[in-house]
Amino acid sequence: MPLDALAQNLLSPLVLAFALGVVASYLKSDLRLPDALYASLSIYLLFAIGLKGGVALSKTPISEVALPALGTLVLGVVTPLTAFAVLRRLRFDRADAGALAAHYGSVSAVTFLAAIAYVTVAGYTPEGFMPTLVALLEVPAIVVGLLLATARGAGAKADASADAAGRAPWRVALHDVLTGRSIVLLVGGLVVGTLAGERGMAPVAPFFVAGFQGALTLFLLEMGIVAAARLRDLKAVGGRLVGFAIALPIVHGALGVAVGQACGLGIGGSAVLGAMVSSASYIAAPAAVRMALPEASPTLYLTAALGITFPFNLALGLPLYLAMAVWMAS
Repeated sequence: MPLDALAQNLLSPLVLAFALGVVASYLKSDLRLPDALYASLSIYLLFAIGLKGGVALSKTPISEVALPALGTLVLGVVTPLTAFAVLRRLRFDRADAGALAAHYGSVSAVTFLAAIAYVTVAGYTPEGFMPTLVALLEVPAIVVGLLLATARGAGAKADASADAAGRAPWRVALHDVLTGRSIVLLVGGLVVGTLAGERGMAPVAPFFVAGFQGALTLFLLEMGIVAAARLRDLKAVGGRLVGFAIALPIVHGALGVAVGQACGLGIGGSAVLGAMVSSASYIAAPAAVRMALPEASPTLYLTAALGITFPFNLALGLPLYLAMAVWMAS
């Protein structure tokens, strides 16, 4: 990894804002974004990336999207399987292994947004249809993780009860994932942007394009505060999980970059795909796992995803995956 690229990333406003949030938390500052502003920023960021992806998709032949979409779906099945296998070898029980596999097979939308920003500043242009791949990656991994956990009786407590409509909790969880905010905003934004096209989007482009970087920087300030709270749980999760939460994302990231290159993505697109595959969901996956696997430990999967993997990817992973993409393309 070139040192200048690493230094550029560590000194970027995105990473520095995240670091400021961590420091503020450890200083016990009362700095917090209001809940309404935090929710509004997340809606803005997800919808904006969906809109921009939709505009790009409106100009992209379907033949260019088909192979990367297929590769992403395969990754969404393979990565929870590899995560689950590693976790079982590390002697995690089936419920916790399945819960963690669902998180590490799925995708962090914030890591995706940061990766888009990073590779763009580095001078590479990721394919405009990348938000489509986020939606394709998020759902299969959660389903596979839940199925792995319940295959031999883990999750029996969850399956023993059903909702008012008679649906098992894992079915309710799947519905919640498909109708959750991140998927609806990304897919909805893609549809709106595709139908409107570049000409139709021109009047709102200044709001959704020019303000994007600033909104993401402010959002990451809050994420630093949230992540710092999870960093305090490191003693509870143990060395095995810390090693897993750093080593497996690097392996998955390399796999994502390789698949991206094989499917015809450019350097920017394959680096972003690597970052997506290396990330761990801490929005959609926790909501699904809490409902379908109540016996799985939130301390394990939330601390690993948000307290370890997310800061690692933000500070070191993004330049690493871009360096991999450049090396594989040479």
